[in-house]
Amino acid sequence: MGGLFDKQSGHPLADKRELQRIIGELPADNAFKALDEIGIWLDSLLAGGDLPPDRSFDAACQLADAAAPHLRRLAHEYLHTPRLSRAEESRLWSIHSGFWSSFADVLERALITFISRKPTAEQARQMLPALCTYLIGALRTLVKWEQFRYGPPPKEVWRRLGQALLATEAVGVSAQPVATGVLLGNTSALTEYRKAVIFQAASMDSLLPMEIELAECFVSHFLASFDFLDTAEHDCVYWLDLRVGQPPQRLAKMPEQLTPTQRFYRPGAGHGKILAVLRDLERGGDVPPEINLGGQYPVKTLLPVLRHLCAYLAPVPPQRRHDRHRVRHQMQVLHGLVNSFVVFSKEFGGQSLGLQPDAWQVDNVSRGGFGVVLNEPPKDWLRVGALLALQPAGGENWLLGCVRRFYRGVNSESRIGIQTLSRQVEAAELTPLRQGETTGAGAVPILILLEGNLPGEVRLVMPPHTFDSRERFEYMLQGQAVIFESLLLLEHNSDYEIARYRLLPAA
Repeated sequence: MGGLFDKQSGHPLADKRELQRIIGELPADNAFKALDEIGIWLDSLLAGGDLPPDRSFDAACQLADAAAPHLRRLAHEYLHTPRLSRAEESRLWSIHSGFWSSFADVLERALITFISRKPTAEQARQMLPALCTYLIGALRTLVKWEQFRYGPPPKEVWRRLGQALLATEAVGVSAQPVATGVLLGNTSALTEYRKAVIFQAASMDSLLPMEIELAECFVSHFLASFDFLDTAEHDCVYWLDLRVGQPPQRLAKMPEQLTPTQRFYRPGAGHGKILAVLRDLERGGDVPPEINLGGQYPVKTLLPVLRHLCAYLAPVPPQRRHDRHRVRHQMQVLHGLVNSFVVFSKEFGGQSLGLQPDAWQVDNVSRGGFGVVLNEPPKDWLRVGALLALQPAGGENWLLGCVRRFYRGVNSESRIGIQTLSRQVEAAELTPLRQGETTGAGAVPILILLEGNLPGEVRLVMPPHTFDSRERFEYMLQGQAVIFESLLLLEHNSDYEIARYRLLPAA
């Protein structure tokens, strides 16, 4: 750097040998302890204001490289352990969020200090590509971890992202490739920024954390096929201003004033390529080997993710299907298939039988469902996909719903979007049949949805891993003996499955 940063520092990480010793002594077999120590050292870089920006950046990157394998292992545990307690989930989330927040803060401090020293154009071209790529990648990853908990993005994150990208654009290095190793891969500042834009445009708040991770993998693979423009075209869908701290906005109309720092996005060929993979999987094909998802996943796990991306990254993103009306009333809420089975069972007469329902405040309703505002911390079971039995205050009938959106706001406030699955539900215990004979398996507790079905069909809600395309059920439905013949598994998670069945007359 031509002597620009030759000031000596008393910080231990300023010495390369000491830095290597510190990294070498990190515990290799204890991810929690290693990441805790790395976090302390990152915080010390923020406190050590006399450390030159190039040394601070280099030290932070080496600490991040040491953290990477531990972060990957704990992220896998967070995303793939089916029954994490709230405390375990919170601990894993806090470790990742804390790391990426501290890492980004150190890099941003280095960037601000570097620019304040008025480097030459050559010094800027040497320093900024890697520094800003790491910074934008860290902020983008922090946004993803906030999305895992359906929280608001970190404060001013879009202003910070924009400033970092503008710094590289000022010297013409925004697209310069940077090899970040295992932390972010081979990428650039512009690539990382575009990933953040598409991630935001994909509206992930209706996906589970593992589905969010998979969606990000698909976005990364198809990123080059989406168009990012400096000027608006008629088919652009989103726009943003690099100098303004706001996320991408729907391009319902042109901005009032056009500026050089505005950027515009359209799906380009990206939507069609994602749709082609979806159609191939629906026909029984496999994921193309060049798409790196970080592991092998069953098709039924990937289909909801691809359908979501096809909908929200389309040339015309989804519009609200039903008008929303403001209301203020309470609902009694029970969660899970077992509790729902109790209240819909004729045996118990629609009573909760000593169960303790939660009281939720409904904020708005539409034909498809309703929105709820919670002014208290959400309970452990509350997440996207949670099955709910709901009863309006003062009413006697229950309805079945499902959490489709979950947004964790500030001051313990959460906003929940609930889809109504059916207002007419029967609980039954059905024995599977194959070729007209019982399978010998025990009776299965099932909820029969009698509303919102296609003609000649019915939907069943059943325990996880119950659906079998070879099996049928016999049932006395509304006084008539019928056969439920399996058609399609609509959705599944760790608590329940929903499948379509054809109605046939019993022999």
